Amino acid sequence: MCGIAGQARPGGAMVAAQTIAAMCAAQEHRGPDQRGLHLDGGVGLGIQRLRIIDLATGDQPVGNEDGTVTVVLNGEIYNYAELRRELAGRGHRLATQSDTEVIAHLYEELGVECLTRLHGMFAFALWDSRRRRLLLARDRIGKKPLFYSLRGGVLSFASELPALLQDPEVPREVDPQSIDAYLTYGYVPAPRSIFRDVAKLPPAHRLVYEDGATTIERYWRLDYAAKRRFADERELHEEIRASLRAAVARRMVADVPVGAFLSGGIDSSAVVAAMAEQSSRPVRTFSIGFADERFDELPRARLVAERFATEHHELVVEPDAVAMLPKLVRHYGEPFGDHSALPCFYLSQLAREHVTVALNGDGGDESFAGYQRYSSNLLAARLEALPAALREGIGSAAAALRPPADPRALRSRVQRFAGRLAGERRHRYLDQVSVFGAGERAGLYTPQFAAQVAPSGSAEVMLEPWREASGDELLDQLLEVDATVYLPGDLLTKIDVATMAFSLEARSPLLDHELMELAASLPPNQKARGAQRKIALRGALRGWLPDAVLDGPKRGFELPVDRWLRGELAPFAREVLLDRESTERGWLRREGVESLLDRHLAGEDHGRRLWALLTLELWARSATDRAAPAPEAVAA
Repeated sequence: MCGIAGQARPGGAMVAAQTIAAMCAAQEHRGPDQRGLHLDGGVGLGIQRLRIIDLATGDQPVGNEDGTVTVVLNGEIYNYAELRRELAGRGHRLATQSDTEVIAHLYEELGVECLTRLHGMFAFALWDSRRRRLLLARDRIGKKPLFYSLRGGVLSFASELPALLQDPEVPREVDPQSIDAYLTYGYVPAPRSIFRDVAKLPPAHRLVYEDGATTIERYWRLDYAAKRRFADERELHEEIRASLRAAVARRMVADVPVGAFLSGGIDSSAVVAAMAEQSSRPVRTFSIGFADERFDELPRARLVAERFATEHHELVVEPDAVAMLPKLVRHYGEPFGDHSALPCFYLSQLAREHVTVALNGDGGDESFAGYQRYSSNLLAARLEALPAALREGIGSAAAALRPPADPRALRSRVQRFAGRLAGERRHRYLDQVSVFGAGERAGLYTPQFAAQVAPSGSAEVMLEPWREASGDELLDQLLEVDATVYLPGDLLTKIDVATMAFSLEARSPLLDHELMELAASLPPNQKARGAQRKIALRGALRGWLPDAVLDGPKRGFELPVDRWLRGELAPFAREVLLDRESTERGWLRREGVESLLDRHLAGEDHGRRLWALLTLELWARSATDRAAPAPEAVAA
């Protein structure tokens, strides 16, 4: 795992070495073991390396035999040994045992189509000096990030936004449409970034730059249209287990200590089970818990740790949000409103004390239908048979009721469900996953700011991939949209930044693209049916995992943000959101924000919304009011 950076200029103009070095230094936490630079006429590449594979000879940049192809890689190529043997058989001479070098030689064979042969998580930059071509590429699912800025034929890129901003030529004009998207989703979805002149390369895309001209193409996507049928359910379960075992085995290859995050949920428990089966020594597992029992999963994590005799480490924390929030903001580099990033930081810090690589359970919900919102949308679709006037009446009645204080309460969930019944499917789902709905955002914005935002622009982030979805059935469309938008925009961003803050590499077996292709090929009723979710995955794991894990209620990595914002965090939030620095920014109406704070204190639940506003304002102070600092080492 590493941080990469670079710049390309048209006409062979030289790139300043100090610019590349500054971009590398700003992300040294991603790779503290080695810094490497490569300068050629028209290009500069930089790398901060975290040594995972080939500790002795695998430093970067690395290239082919005659130095005409040079690569810097952030991530891991899991099938590198297989590719290395194949390339050696074709006459290539490889000087290292690293996975990065394989990319250079594979590019010699296949050009930009080399991406189709790579199995792993990656963002890399490859310079072809013969063709004067720079290739930037991001892995299929979007596990590794890549920001870039293109202006006047000059291209700059980096793994993190604060690193990219060390290039003094990159403009810092905030994009109002990106703020609107952030307040819709809680993150800024690709290809946008919070700055107008900075973009994210989307997952499964490559960017080719040749002397100022740029093309961006998608090279892979999941297919939910082609379905497989299994005559015997046992055959399906065995294939899922075999695919999971293979995905885990690929991700256990390392020359440094490897462990696993263990939440006590189905997905991380399945990963630990497969690791224990294939490991010659006890698996190191890491869990964190909370004093508030509503959010504590340590008892189930212990069940799994005992079942598989792991070397288990756990930590009970009472997060200090006031102290940690500014540090989170600096590391994410742009507004990021998922408050579960906070426990991810604590968990990453705990794991890094013992290992350099940690496997996790990310991706199981998006592939095998684990979220409750999938079931509620399937039910809502069945109720579309009711007359429209009746559904509208139910929605109006639900809206007139005062919502319970606890958003997790059954009455609260039923009320929200009833309020969405009259909506069209796509807009119903958009409303369900939004932090602020369109009307709520409009009520917050100043007239001047509202005039800069396209009313339907943020909705298109989700509606466009829905229109392009390959599947015909509702559940497949929901899963494809989440895999395209929510998974890379929120979950993978969260885990990448949190782990890299501590120089820890995170690997996600359930995001193995072959396993995801298998899940996409399953008929929807084998993933969710009625109130049942993860049907095929649970069946495959039955007897392997404890029943208490398989049948227990799903808990997200949540925190009592609603309680904090009525207690210890309330004065801080009010001070930050209502002081002159915030109100004179001209984005949000003071009275709208003050009303939200007051209503939350009075018992309504606006914890998620206030956290998003607080993160936005702290980001603005860090990144736009002053020179953007490089993220400091995190001390929780």
